[in-house]
Amino acid sequence: MNPTAFERRYDLDWLRFIAIIILLFFHTGMLFNPWDWHIKNSETSESFRYWMIWLHFWRMPLLLFISGAGTYMALSKRSAGQYAGERFKRLFIPLAFGMFVVVPPQIYFEHISEYDGYLDFYKTVFNFIPYPEGSFSWHHLWFIAYLFVFSMIALPFLLYLRSEKSAAFRNRVTRVLSSPAGILFVPFFIILLTQVLLRPYFPEETHALLDDWGFFTFYFCFFLFGMICYSSTTLWKSIGQNRKPLLVASIFLLIPFYAAYFHFREIITLPWDVDTVETIFDVAAIFVSWSTVITVIAFGQHYLNRPHPWLQHFNEGLYPFYILHQTVIIAIGYYVCQLPWGIFAKFWMVSLLTLASCVGFYFLIIHPFNVARVLFGMKPRKAGSARQKAESSLV
Repeated sequence: MNPTAFERRYDLDWLRFIAIIILLFFHTGMLFNPWDWHIKNSETSESFRYWMIWLHFWRMPLLLFISGAGTYMALSKRSAGQYAGERFKRLFIPLAFGMFVVVPPQIYFEHISEYDGYLDFYKTVFNFIPYPEGSFSWHHLWFIAYLFVFSMIALPFLLYLRSEKSAAFRNRVTRVLSSPAGILFVPFFIILLTQVLLRPYFPEETHALLDDWGFFTFYFCFFLFGMICYSSTTLWKSIGQNRKPLLVASIFLLIPFYAAYFHFREIITLPWDVDTVETIFDVAAIFVSWSTVITVIAFGQHYLNRPHPWLQHFNEGLYPFYILHQTVIIAIGYYVCQLPWGIFAKFWMVSLLTLASCVGFYFLIIHPFNVARVLFGMKPRKAGSARQKAESSLV
């Protein structure tokens, strides 16, 4: 019932890879979406809204769910102290490095006209005034900050989950969540309850990452459910077996989700007041987040749990790629957006140049050198056994 031995999940590796590629295209799309972002193309397209709003609600929850499962695996042959030390090296060091080296160029390009050059700008980072008033921020590295905190505060529960004392709890959870209705509705209602209790005090639109406990708790739920679902082999298998009803539910839930969204875009008109439609959208969005994540997990388990010669190399480089990608998008996008091209030509140019640049930087600067590997959360090459390399993924 409890997979205590180290077991490589190739489906999670593939889904992690797919999720990072989605992030590449999503953040490139932010240059051309009408939503506010760090830099923007002079022309934007409404069409970007319609696929990005759906991705917005499940791309990061999917990574948190996978990270929760990966965290459960990470403790398989480690003591609590070893686990905490490994989390510090893998998460806190890259976060600190990223906040002083990787993130500042994003803020520089956003305010490039205000400075004589990058060195003139960079000294403002050490004023330690939080963005947007100042130049100190973690930007997209919030994921690493949250994952570090999640890993630490979940450690007591993780130790319990991996012990024989949790057998009754895991059996009970397995009975409740093994049906399609159970895996869909029980986690959804738990996540919804956290948001009903917290969002009135910490509205999502503030995005105050140090204070937004609604935002923090929303993602923490996906992290915990990743741990819980992977802790039971029976539950994990049932998720894959229920993939078809989960897919039907996920597609059905897009109806209220997009109906409310299109109402606010004035594409359709619903016969309810603004507050009611907003409530429908908020509830549907939470349900879409969970149902899409668990459906992707289910189909990945069925179709993707197989190795590939390239998968180990992909998996090892995903974490550095994540750390770099948004900065590279903004740096390249700043210049590409000044070209007299159409939106879609610019979108693919930025996407492909970012992909090539991050891959090249990884193989030329990060992968060969131990100092760079440590700063980007990878294990030193001298410790590169097959298992250690396999564990160098974004978890």
